[in-house]
Amino acid sequence: MLKLIYFVPTSHLEITKNAIFEAGGGCSDHYRECAWQTKGIGQFKPAKGAEPFIGNLEELTTLEEWRVEILIDETLADHICKRLVAAHPYEEPAFELIALYSLKK
Repeated sequence: MLKLIYFVPTSHLEITKNAIFEAGGGCSDHYRECAWQTKGIGQFKPAKGAEPFIGNLEELTTLEEWRVEILIDETLADHICKRLVAAHPYEEPAFELIALYSLKK
């Protein structure tokens, strides 16, 4: 099992989560569409050559973003990450995958 963590503006929070759920993410035993999310402040400065969704070239931008955590099956990781990137508005979405250890009952 992996934990997918990504950051997204409010405008695309539900869009990205739904893309991940439709691709098979967010499942844990008998539960579906499971996620954890919290608001935070992100920042970035687009450099020459960037095509930012928000902000302007060479200007520091800060904005409210959501940090979303969703469990995914390792065998679906490539497919789910591609779906996330396709649904995400950012030119270079920030996301990570963390392997989880699970004790069997």
